[in-house]
Parts: sequence; C-alpha cells; structure tokens
Amino acid sequence: MGDMTSDRPRVLSGIQPTADSFHLGNYLGAVRQWVALQETHDAFYCVVDLHAITIQPHDPALLRQRTRVAAAQLLGAGLDPDNCTLFVQSHVPQHAELAWVMECMAGYGEAARMTQFKDRVARYGTDKIGVGVFTYPILQVADILLYQANQVPVGEDQRQHVELTRDLAQRFNSRFGETFVVPEPFIIKETAKIVDLQDPTAKMSKSAESQAGVVDVLDNPASIEKKLKRAVTDAETEIRFDEVNKPGVSNLLTIASTLSGTAVADLEASYAGKGYGALKTDVAEIVVNYLTPIRERTEKWLADEDTLDKVLSAGAVRAREVAEQTLVAAYDAVGFLPGPR
Repeated sequence: MGDMTSDRPRVLSGIQPTADSFHLGNYLGAVRQWVALQETHDAFYCVVDLHAITIQPHDPALLRQRTRVAAAQLLGAGLDPDNCTLFVQSHVPQHAELAWVMECMAGYGEAARMTQFKDRVARYGTDKIGVGVFTYPILQVADILLYQANQVPVGEDQRQHVELTRDLAQRFNSRFGETFVVPEPFIIKETAKIVDLQDPTAKMSKSAESQAGVVDVLDNPASIEKKLKRAVTDAETEIRFDEVNKPGVSNLLTIASTLSGTAVADLEASYAGKGYGALKTDVAEIVVNYLTPIRERTEKWLADEDTLDKVLSAGAVRAREVAEQTLVAAYDAVGFLPGPR
C-alpha cells in the first residue's frame, strides 16, 4: 500500500452515501481536507453505508449506486488508494461487532443528550424514529476506536461525537484495562462556511427544501452557472464582505476566495465600482473550472465499476486487518471466550 507507515498519526473519517453528489459545502468542509491529510497521516476514509440506513425506508438499489458514487467522488477529488485506506463500512463487519460492545458501555441519558437525536425527536416525534437514529453515535464511536485513531477530523458541529468517543474509550479502558487510543478532535480551522445560495441564513445542505441554492460537485457547468447567477444578494450595490448585512454577497466572496486562493480583501478591492453581475459571472467561472476536473475523474471511475470495486476491496482488506486486532483485544478485555475468527 505505497508508503503508508505507522509512525504517522492515524485519522479516521467517514462520509454518508445519502445523495447523488456531494455538494460544495461537504467538499470544502471535509473532502478537501481529507485529500491534504493523506499526505501527513495514516488516513482511513470510510463510506458509511451502515449509517445511511438509519433513516427509513431507504431504496436498496439507490444505496448501492450512491455508495459507488461517493467512493468515486472521493477518488475524483484526489484521494490516492496507495496513500490512504478507502473502504466501505459494511465491508468491515467489525464496525457492527464493536458497536454492540460500546452500546453496552454507553448510558441511556448520554445517548439521549446527543444534539442530532434531540433535533430529530423535536421534528418527527419518537414514534417515527428508529432505534438506529438513537444509537448511531455509538456506531460512530466504534468506527473511530476500531482504528486506534489519534485524531478525528471534524467540523465544530461534530465535536460532541468526538467527546462521546473519548468518554466511552476512557470508561472502557478504566474498567477493562488499556485497550483503546483516546482520540483528539482535529478541528478543521480553515473551513469556510458555505451557505445556501437562495437562503444565505442556512448552511448549504442536501436536506434543503429546494436544491436551487445547492451547488453539487457533479453538477454540469450550465447548472452551476444558472445557480450562481440566480444567487440571492441584497438591495445595495457595493461588493464587500459583511456576513451580517450582506450574507449572500459574503458567501460568493468566500466561495471565490476558497477556490481561487485569493484573499477576500483582495477580491473586494478588485470589485470596486463593479456590480453584482460581474461577481456572479466570475464566481461561476471559478467554480466550474475547479469542479470540472473532479467531475470528469469521478465519471471515469464510475464508468469502470470493476476497477472501483477492486480499490474498495483492497481498502476493506487493510481496514479489516487493523479492525480485527482491535476487536479481538476488546472481546478479550470484556471476557468473551476466544473463538474462531
């Protein structure tokens, strides 16, 4: 597997295959950092299909397709299978096996306090929510602990999940002996917050009512241009960064700055005396130029499913080797009789 060595700190991160494309927010918030981290870390990246079935009912054929699309996009964005371990969660049965042990370590109140669970209950009521929605943060704990990850790259909104992981790892270690590395959150500082083009008060999200404000990584150039040219701005004419009074314009400047590497202040100066139309046209061009090669590489991977599946199989084999060592140690620690594995 290339030059992956154990002296690098290890990271584990996962992404859900619940959409036909990642959007610009996912890409800038997670995937772009993953590509950079594979150079400095022993990186394990997982398409979390077990997590994708917590919301029922789901369509099995669509899940299969979206799992491949997610993996192909990660490769298209620049993950190198010789430089990181890319795999599908359900290909590594140890995730579900360790999750049960960790569920037995977790308190009911602890799980009930998780923000996303409380949000779902508020939105749908308890009758419409499956047990998986309640316990998935504990599966996430198992995802991380299986690989003895030193760090977990997360946005600020996921910090609570890493805290739960730390709490359960420490509880297990103090009860049964040192078994798990207690991971640190690797908070991605540089992440630009990308908001919805039609509703600049909301972050860009696949669950948005309308997709008109969401730029997908796999959108064709015409669609990207249309969405950006229709982006909501404000009644003023001045192009300046002001998230409170000018969230739409600020979002366009953030996107342009993040993708082009030009500082926001320099962009502001370059648009002195120009109108919003010029800004939108330029941002559309920057986004199209940035995403087109990713889309083309993704399409190439999707056109060759055999090769894609081989890459995922090889990743699963390496992930299983690491996961199995951890699981055997955890099973032994809790007092399970050793059996054939």
